[in-house]
Amino acid sequence: MNVFRQKLELRALPSPPELPVAAAGTNRETLIPIEQQADPTDPIPRNQRLSMLQQAAAQLDAGCDCYHAQDFDAALTTLTQSYTHYLEVQDVSGQSKALGYLALTFYGLKHYSKAVECAQVAYFLAKQIDDRRSAPKILSTLGNAYRHLKEFDRAIDYQLQSLELAREVGDRYSEMAALNNLGLVYKAIGEGEQAIAYETQGLAIARELQEQHIEEQILKNLGNACYAMGQYARAIAYYEERLALAIAIADLRLQAQILRNLANAYYAVGNYSSSIEYATRRLDVAKRLQDLRSEEQSLGSIAVAYDALGQYAKAIDYYQQRLTIARTLQDWRIEEQVLGSLKVAYYALGDYLKAADYSNQRQTLIQR
Repeated sequence: MNVFRQKLELRALPSPPELPVAAAGTNRETLIPIEQQADPTDPIPRNQRLSMLQQAAAQLDAGCDCYHAQDFDAALTTLTQSYTHYLEVQDVSGQSKALGYLALTFYGLKHYSKAVECAQVAYFLAKQIDDRRSAPKILSTLGNAYRHLKEFDRAIDYQLQSLELAREVGDRYSEMAALNNLGLVYKAIGEGEQAIAYETQGLAIARELQEQHIEEQILKNLGNACYAMGQYARAIAYYEERLALAIAIADLRLQAQILRNLANAYYAVGNYSSSIEYATRRLDVAKRLQDLRSEEQSLGSIAVAYDALGQYAKAIDYYQQRLTIARTLQDWRIEEQVLGSLKVAYYALGDYLKAADYSNQRQTLIQR
């Protein structure tokens, strides 16, 4: 079945939000790319048209660069200018590309309804000129935006269309993206096994294409999906693979994040010694990064694990270190939490005076 030639089932197509619209009397359905036009009555001189096209293309490139740099406000401004110029010269391909990136930019800004509006029109125009390469990407953007809008049936439908069309045109990157995005939708609606099935297919393509960054992201999604289902052993396996990638690319911040996942997963299965091992490794990385927040969290993980092992003296040592950092960060919520933990640990040791002291400190903090 050719998805691209199916009747498009969309809401009434709006003009892109806060963007110029075609001049009165212009029928968008009859527009054709500028290179096919040969109308001698065209009011725009050829040299001026070429200049406008060059300017629009330069603005599109600049807008794309801003988007990829996550400078979304600048991207929005520049891409809107590009769309305006493409609209003026009636270049449908350029309009579709500019709107496609505007949809991504609104998505980055978390303006999901506006992302949908832009992507709908971008797809309408891409379909009009049979741009089968851009269409899977636009459909995927629609699916992602609808996922965030919690319209999950629509999200699945658009990702499936993106997947089918990507396979038709042999676009492995769009196929990989659609599979990953389908996994995210199914995870969001609590269908973990279906999410894992799609993500696993996406992972195979990422490895085929030797896209380590995307492989790492999919391993994260797979690990999180398994963790959410309580399948901790599977989650650990995916997190371990992800950690190996993070070490290979020497990304310390990513390593810290994955070490946290592993410490939590091992704690969840009752393997407190392994939880301590990974939390300690995370603590070392946090110190290298001079990341006090990550240090504080790591110390908490180690203390809680020692607590679970009944090794209260060791737990107290790490709670005390965490308390010092919490006070340095002026994080009263964490300070209150640690004071409570210290009270319980000292009580477990039978040191009731110190337990009472930390209880009083906590109460004083609460009453501030």
